[in-house]
Amino acid sequence: MWSEQVVPRVTDLALGREPVTRLRRRALAPARGVVLDLGAGSAPNLPLMPPAVVKVLGVEPSTTARRLARRRTGPSLEWVGLDGASLELPDEAVDTVVSTFTLCTIPDLDAALHEARRVLRPDGRFLFLDHGLAPDERVQRWQHRLTGVQQRVFAGCHLERAIDRRVSAAGFVIESLEHAAMPGPSVLNHLYLGCAA
Repeated sequence: MWSEQVVPRVTDLALGREPVTRLRRRALAPARGVVLDLGAGSAPNLPLMPPAVVKVLGVEPSTTARRLARRRTGPSLEWVGLDGASLELPDEAVDTVVSTFTLCTIPDLDAALHEARRVLRPDGRFLFLDHGLAPDERVQRWQHRLTGVQQRVFAGCHLERAIDRRVSAAGFVIESLEHAAMPGPSVLNHLYLGCAA
């Protein structure tokens, strides 16, 4: 009940604020062609897709989030799966893979990143925006302490994932990476905004 009904609605509200929308828009600017949105949620990325995007393929386990997505406008959206770690798409099927605020939550992140590489065309890009491990060791200690609570309250969300390291370990080459912050507690607000190939 909590994970399926409450968390998608809270996430939609919390990550729909203007400061977050501005960051999403920046992260999505290079997107083009057919886009795979890993953990598309309530589709907050849809209206922010640039004109070069022709279609969005969404992966999302929550039926509530998919229902909330119906109100969003933008490129055509087709739901193609529930689990980013097991995509039912052929190799080299998409031009861009995007993940905004989902790499923190995907249970088998390494498998999902390998699947993202598999379905991405050779000239494609992986665009990501997520919160994760902060550079400040004091904040890191709190992130490690609070991750268990965060996972229970927010359907598996990890506070302490080093997003850039996980992306690189999956075989991606990071072309650009920016560390940013969003309003909120320091354990939540360290952001990774990047592009990888």
